[in-house]
Amino acid sequence: MREPSAEERRMLTVGVVAARTGRLARLGDPLTYVTGLLRPAALRRLVNGGREYAVRLVERDSRSTAEGAGQAVHELVHGEDARIVLTLAGTRVLPAVADACETAGVPCVSSTFPWQVYYYGRGADDGAPFRWTYHFCWGLDTIAEVFADLWEAAGGPGRTVGCLWNDGPQGAWSRHERHGFAPAARARGHRLVDPGGYPEPATDLSRHVAACAEAGADLVTSAATGRDLALFRRQAAAHGVRPRLITCSRWLAYPPSVTSSGERPPQAGVATLVYWTPAHPYRSSLDGTTAAELAAAYEQTTGRQWLQPLGLAHALFEVAAHALRTATDPTDRQAIAAALAATRLETVAGTLDWSTGPVPNVATVALAGGQWQPGTRHDYELAVVTNRQVPDLPVTADLTPTR
Repeated sequence: MREPSAEERRMLTVGVVAARTGRLARLGDPLTYVTGLLRPAALRRLVNGGREYAVRLVERDSRSTAEGAGQAVHELVHGEDARIVLTLAGTRVLPAVADACETAGVPCVSSTFPWQVYYYGRGADDGAPFRWTYHFCWGLDTIAEVFADLWEAAGGPGRTVGCLWNDGPQGAWSRHERHGFAPAARARGHRLVDPGGYPEPATDLSRHVAACAEAGADLVTSAATGRDLALFRRQAAAHGVRPRLITCSRWLAYPPSVTSSGERPPQAGVATLVYWTPAHPYRSSLDGTTAAELAAAYEQTTGRQWLQPLGLAHALFEVAAHALRTATDPTDRQAIAAALAATRLETVAGTLDWSTGPVPNVATVALAGGQWQPGTRHDYELAVVTNRQVPDLPVTADLTPTR
């Protein structure tokens, strides 16, 4: 076997697993865009300890499946000699990427997945963290805090809230009595009405409509897909149930559009999470690009409306570059993992700090509350309506009733 040249030994490969095909393809757009945006800059020399290294970015398609994610990691690690792997989004795909990296012994950084599900759901605990895999995101408790702010803005304290949760991972972790959404919401004084999970895709949500009506719940919280949320709203309206406010933590990072028939999309008026916008007061650690500049570049290049995951996708590469620059040996995967564990970095997605927890392997992202409202530049735009956790983010609109 030929020995690698000195130049090849100084080539650092960053692997990227993105959904390019399959049902999650739209979720892969921000990561693929940032990969293309940064690829020319990555080929410039990275300096670590006075030595220069070339960097290349290599992307593989997860095909929107756990099996495809595992195969992508295998190709990146064994075929491309990736020193670190980055990924974003997917309830089943993201954990599969992280698990494959943990097995292969390669550092991984991921985002857009509540950290309790990432950490405890993959089998770690406070005394036995992961060795290779690192994550940054908000938590289920943080979602509950933001939604409680929204419920209280809509109707005051101590509300009765109907739960539209499936029988899969989203629902199970929302209900979890220790690490879930429910205990944090109840701690704020709210009563949750949960008639049980439903299979996805839903065919009948009348049981959930009836439970809301019987309990007098004029607020609804959800982790439903856009399709299932639309079904619930149709069935609720048919039974005269019109929630004052619906909050939803899933699928609402993406802008809704008026349908070809002129109907209002199911996300319209729904309140949701705000984790990144062009108005966030953050800059890239790579070149000083602001959140506003990144969003504008995306819209100019793609012709599409900016997306919330865009900022987190960019921050993945910032974290990877920082780890490669600060590792005691950027060609050694164990040294890169150690650098990740000690990382505290100002990024275009905010301050990411693995040195302080909340658990090993995890850095947190702050959340504001938002709502999709009719816009001026686009059909619907994400208005910021509460900012208690992110006071430097301007509130841009009042919360309005969903109905």
